[in-house]
Amino acid sequence: MVLTKEYRVCMPLTVEEYKIGQLYMIARHSLEQSEEGEGVEVVENRPCEDAVHGKGQYTEKHIHLSSRLPYWVQAICPRVFYVIEKSWNYYPYTLTEYTCSFIPKLHVLIKTKYEDNNGTTENCLDLTEEELKVRSVDHPDIAFDEFNAKHYKREEDPKFFKSEKTGRGPLIEGWRETDKPIMCSYKVVHASFEVWGLQTKVEDFIQRGIRDILLLGHRQAFAWLDEWYGMTLEDVRDYERKKQAETNEKVQAAGDAPTQSGSGSNGRNTPTQDVD
Repeated sequence: MVLTKEYRVCMPLTVEEYKIGQLYMIARHSLEQSEEGEGVEVVENRPCEDAVHGKGQYTEKHIHLSSRLPYWVQAICPRVFYVIEKSWNYYPYTLTEYTCSFIPKLHVLIKTKYEDNNGTTENCLDLTEEELKVRSVDHPDIAFDEFNAKHYKREEDPKFFKSEKTGRGPLIEGWRETDKPIMCSYKVVHASFEVWGLQTKVEDFIQRGIRDILLLGHRQAFAWLDEWYGMTLEDVRDYERKKQAETNEKVQAAGDAPTQSGSGSNGRNTPTQDVD
């Protein structure tokens, strides 16, 4: 059975503001988390269009990872290993799919919608009755939930950060009930790994990893507010192109990191991730 969770992540922003902050955060985060031969390689980034959702942006990325995976996953993964991320961004709705170059039975689908509220919409993504029966809902708190110490930076802690440009922050207990503006990222994650003996363990690992990524990315988007606040969409797309070029250069620095064909890699693979 596919493990389905819905995450509702609140931010002290408007949905329109987060449209810029999300793009800035993903581009900068991907660069910071990438190293020589390791990290996120942007394969394609182009406009797209959908009959229902209208115009958007399609991206495909190869996320090279192995060295930071649990030992029991590393044991079955080759060194030439990456996760393929395909994303269709029709903001405020996005669809992201993850598959694996080595494990074809691994599939993760994330549906996201952003609304100007504090997580009160009960079926934001129009799940079916069957999906609602198996869905569990989680409300990560970017300020007060337990956070991975290896990623902690005081300057990125919402409990201490105060925006000079907007006056927002620091966040205090109960901020999701009192702060204005407020928005929520609704994310439904379907994680599937249909391999007998490993299914539950891997699906749980995926969901824990996604939750950690959501906390880190949303904390950074808020803590970097003064750096992206006031940017236009054209400004942030230009920033995104520059950072993606730098990121690809770092990832391919090992000499023959995989491109679209996915062949060859001399370096170890380290995970980084897209976080929207």
